[in-house]
Amino acid sequence: MVATSNTELQSALDRAKSYIIDMDGVIYRGDLCLPHVPEFLQALDDRGVPYLMATNNSTKSPQEFADKLDAMGIDLGADRILTSSVATRGMVEERYPRGTGVCVVGMKALHEAMFSDGYFEPAGREASVVVSGGHFELTYAELRTACLAIRDGAVWFATNGDNTFPTEEGIIPGSGAIIAALNAATNQSPVVVGKPSTGMIDEALQSLGTTNEETVMLGDRLDTDILAGERAGLLTMLVMTGVTDLAELESMDITPDIIINDLSPLVDYYSRLG
Repeated sequence: MVATSNTELQSALDRAKSYIIDMDGVIYRGDLCLPHVPEFLQALDDRGVPYLMATNNSTKSPQEFADKLDAMGIDLGADRILTSSVATRGMVEERYPRGTGVCVVGMKALHEAMFSDGYFEPAGREASVVVSGGHFELTYAELRTACLAIRDGAVWFATNGDNTFPTEEGIIPGSGAIIAALNAATNQSPVVVGKPSTGMIDEALQSLGTTNEETVMLGDRLDTDILAGERAGLLTMLVMTGVTDLAELESMDITPDIIINDLSPLVDYYSRLG
């Protein structure tokens, strides 16, 4: 498998001041922690390099992800995990005042992100904003209400555009499938926050307090992680421990700045810094 040369990698990492890190396929696969992850994160912590986990998955809260990582032996606070639900909440809050009515089509984690602090008000057809995300218990009634709200003029946001969602049973409909249903019924398209859109990247950079030129987007998917980083002007780094294989890498027009087989070169780089 072709990886970036050590010289090119070192030159790129010398410019890196922070990381936005995808989770599934980079940090873990299912419930299995991937190789070199604890050493890499410890190296960043030891050298004061800020990083933030960023996932398109809107079905779990940051605390639920933190608990999952803790079970793998990775101690990471929920405040260092940015989900597409949290990023969507941040984007909507930037645009709408307290008390705005929001219709949510999504799981408990998305409802918590939008309503837990009382800033927004749960609403139905009269909502000013509709927010949709992955939803494993979707009902026709929820689609109908969101459809009517959008047709009445509500602005529509979607946590991410992923058409499918991987589970132990197989591939199932994701947030993008719900977007397709509402699009068919309304002829409207949402503001998509998650990768490959740059909304989540913008939220992450605000949290990190760093600029795009000095931030690495580390991910395993060309069409989400790497494309989002490319669009936002970040240094893009593809790790081949997730869904991307060599055939896809050669066939797609998306080209990462850096390609690594696993995280060991990053561990080696930061170890040499002392």
